[in-house]
Amino acid sequence: MNQDYIIPNDWSIIEEEFNPERIKSSESLFSIGNGAMGQRANFEESYSGETFQGSYIAGVYYPDKTRVGWWKNGYPEYFAKVLNAPNWIGIDVLINNEKLDLHTCKEVSKFRRELNMKEGWLSRSFEAVLQNGIEIKVATKRFLSLELDAVGAISYNVTPLNSNAEITYIPYLDAGITNEDTNWDDQFWDVLKITQSNEQSYIEARTMKTHFYTCTFMESRLFLEGREVITGCNNEKSSNYTSCSYQQEIQQNQTYTIHKFGGYVVDRNHHKDELVTAAKEVLDKAVNFGFDALLEMQKESWAQIWQMSDITIEGDIKAQQGIRFNIFQLNQTYLGTDATLNIGPKGFTGEKYGGSTYWDTEAYCIPFYMATKDQSVARTLLEYRYNHLDKAIENAEKLGFSNGAALYPMVTMNGEECHNEWEITFEEIHRNGAIAFAIFNYHRFTDDYAYIPEKGLEVLIGIARFWYQRANFSTAKNKFVILGVTGPNEYENNVNNNWYTNYISKWCIEYALENIDIIKNDHISDYIRIKEKVNFSDDELNAWRKVAAQMYFPHSEKHNIFLQQDGFLDKELITVADLDKSQRPINQKWSWDRILRSPYIKQADILQGFYLFEDHFSTEALERHFDFYEPFTVHESSLSPCVHSIQAAKLDRIEQAYTFYLRTSRLDLDDYNQEVEEGLHITSMAGTWMSIVEGFGGMRVLNNTLSFAPKIPKGWKKYSFKVNFRNQILKVNISQNETTFELEGTSDIKIFVNGELVKVSPNNLVTV
Repeated sequence: MNQDYIIPNDWSIIEEEFNPERIKSSESLFSIGNGAMGQRANFEESYSGETFQGSYIAGVYYPDKTRVGWWKNGYPEYFAKVLNAPNWIGIDVLINNEKLDLHTCKEVSKFRRELNMKEGWLSRSFEAVLQNGIEIKVATKRFLSLELDAVGAISYNVTPLNSNAEITYIPYLDAGITNEDTNWDDQFWDVLKITQSNEQSYIEARTMKTHFYTCTFMESRLFLEGREVITGCNNEKSSNYTSCSYQQEIQQNQTYTIHKFGGYVVDRNHHKDELVTAAKEVLDKAVNFGFDALLEMQKESWAQIWQMSDITIEGDIKAQQGIRFNIFQLNQTYLGTDATLNIGPKGFTGEKYGGSTYWDTEAYCIPFYMATKDQSVARTLLEYRYNHLDKAIENAEKLGFSNGAALYPMVTMNGEECHNEWEITFEEIHRNGAIAFAIFNYHRFTDDYAYIPEKGLEVLIGIARFWYQRANFSTAKNKFVILGVTGPNEYENNVNNNWYTNYISKWCIEYALENIDIIKNDHISDYIRIKEKVNFSDDELNAWRKVAAQMYFPHSEKHNIFLQQDGFLDKELITVADLDKSQRPINQKWSWDRILRSPYIKQADILQGFYLFEDHFSTEALERHFDFYEPFTVHESSLSPCVHSIQAAKLDRIEQAYTFYLRTSRLDLDDYNQEVEEGLHITSMAGTWMSIVEGFGGMRVLNNTLSFAPKIPKGWKKYSFKVNFRNQILKVNISQNETTFELEGTSDIKIFVNGELVKVSPNNLVTV
């Protein structure tokens, strides 16, 4: 049963009832972030009910020692934890000395929470009757500034409704926090110093082991009926906590307001000995601007983001809300301003999975950032992997590879592998292919070849060397095989000849060889530099060619399809439609043994290959494989529905494509996988964007030219999106009768629409 309490709305995520059973889910759904930090939607005031407290600083992590029953050679030493950072949002609220706590109030009514995606803020309002009989109205608003990305701001308003009341605000900083996700219950933070100076407070702390130095800070201002109240505060502190206390007698129906400014500065951006100075500087700026002016800046910053990245849908409010929620969360997580950061699978919304980077970035996120930002953002994501090449080579060496073979990690913070389930760490090696494909995809879309001789070829060579060594020759098959792997379908471990893995390995080798030839002919100085640096020979390249040319692909003559892996037809082939609904999701109902023996597919596997390499196969071949494998797919990975939506659209199965689209766009809003309280599925949200632009819009780059094959679900009146293609912005409007194109640029471009060449000129509407 999917959840269904989020109010449909074009621009906002809205909840209109206080329900303690939904607190943790809503904390995920209403999360906010600004690329530098983020937080779950925890209440500012105390809450003694079940909650998942979470504030996170980009790039700050802890290497939690691996916990396994049986240590294996090559295991990563640690599993990187996204760290719950010191809490700066807390404000204890006392009404006649009774602490406000919605879990213990006699009554809570008119509860409303809104995440305004258009303007980038979170609000909450309610009325409550406390145990002491005082009835109050509360209204809060907060945001994490895009303009000053170290700062967040809170406006908290209390109005006593049935009598006068003494209201006490106690804004605080708390470094005595723990992670939900920990292997050994380690203490992650070491508090170094707490400083209080009038209204300002600072906690300097560093992470254990990794020694990231941080300073958490706050300052507050008080207002009565909108007029500032100048009042002193009573400071308190302990070993990991600091607070200020403000007390005021408030008349019935008067509103008492606190504006709290807080956040983090980190030694990733400042010298560790100057963090308080840096914090004071940014805090002074924020307080001088004030809450209202900062909020206006926030609205303007988000308006600029939406101008390029918005997708509009008319006639389907749930579909519209879903796509905007996904685009909003992607922009809250990563804005491309820091080359050392990447897109974590939970972003700033939870701690599950650990690590900041998966293959999701290359396979799903780069297309979104490439088309909705300047292409430099996508180039930055590629450079992130180039900067980790030495670590990828080290990762491969730990597993017994040599000669500069590179295995990029499944999960990483700094280039080291930090995932410790053996069937993933050692076997889900297809991730290497996504790194190479992203380089190809970037060049295909941007036409920026310069990246490949500058940096990309070294990555491609390391990956090709890995695949060459990972394959072995089977005399029985007279082919090269790849044994003991986990493909994209993680419900099959330790299988032989996963088709997707074999196919992408062959492609990686051939793509590396192709680019070596291009650079040898057209970029001779880069060729000489790279050859000297990585030391390859013609004999080595010929050995690669042999492996690529003789790669084995399992195939069924009976079904005329490639097999997902050698033993797939040995399974009991019961489709998902014939599976008792009470058994779903199988990852929460079945033993791992039963899952591994089943035919059920977690996400697109062979179909992932047909998605990436669509132009290698006929539409008829896609249809055969889609019809065979999709009925066994349980879509219990967030990455699954988007690929199937795109392919269903290509096959003109628009109703099915729409069903998959709704599932990917509302995966978290409707909690399809019954796990949203752990955090959102950030990286798969880029797949939602792809479902519209590549699925319904049919956008591809074919023969170096942008191409569209527009389709539209029957319930939609029209939809529109923009793409930044080679520094020219094209707006596409698709309705039931026609498609229009508008170009914001300086020169004409030619595009294909349903196979026909069309010229689009700047500021000139073209209708097809």
